[in-house]
Amino acid sequence: MLIAGIDIGSGTTKCVLVDEHGTVQGRAAVKTKANFEKVAREVLDEASSGREVAYTATTGLGRYAVSFRDIQITDLTCGARGAATLFPSTKYVLDIGAQCSRAIKLRDGGKVKEFHMNEKCAAGSGGFLERAAKYLEVSVADVGAMSLDATQPQTISSVCAVLAETEIINHVSEGVAVENILRGIHNSLADRALLLLKRVGLDDEVTLIGGVALQQGMVVALREKLGLTVHVPAEPHLTAALGAAVLGLQRYRKLTTAAAA
Repeated sequence: MLIAGIDIGSGTTKCVLVDEHGTVQGRAAVKTKANFEKVAREVLDEASSGREVAYTATTGLGRYAVSFRDIQITDLTCGARGAATLFPSTKYVLDIGAQCSRAIKLRDGGKVKEFHMNEKCAAGSGGFLERAAKYLEVSVADVGAMSLDATQPQTISSVCAVLAETEIINHVSEGVAVENILRGIHNSLADRALLLLKRVGLDDEVTLIGGVALQQGMVVALREKLGLTVHVPAEPHLTAALGAAVLGLQRYRKLTTAAAA
């Protein structure tokens, strides 16, 4: 018996499968396309490899668009539960996705107690990193490692994405090394993340999730800014999908128990 959690994000659609014990039995990630239903089916087929799925929980931007879902759950809830599943002691979660960043304070059981998010400007999200990488003619996959090679990180002080991009252009015109610009971008994202975390009362270890957590340069920048333990899952971009699968399993158990009574 398999339960699927599908996270349809603005950039990537992810799927995690768990069995009746909550153990991961499959995973996949594909680029999000305009047809959310089709991309959800595609990622589910890739993760399941033909195995039967008993229950499907969807989350993310396109969670309502999947007709074969059994339940839809907010990505805030799923990200929190996924992080708590991987790191049970964590009380704070930082989720940096393509569109926005969120700081979450957890209650026992991985439930959301409080959260704050930055969605008004892309300067605090992964989307800004992607645009910067494109301008700098660097693969997004290489950004994290290149950032670690910085010797003189350049400050990116603007809180507006448009103005921040202007700063990057100015740095390039001045001959600043790409590595130093990239580390400056990571430091800027870490500064914004710290402000969000302070709003939820950060005073302990934090778990970093979302696609940006795949970049080691970002992880290092955040650890330096916080001065606290920062947990990073082995596959941080799959955390919300895992949370959806775990919550889906919980719901499936309730339904089957009620049906058997």
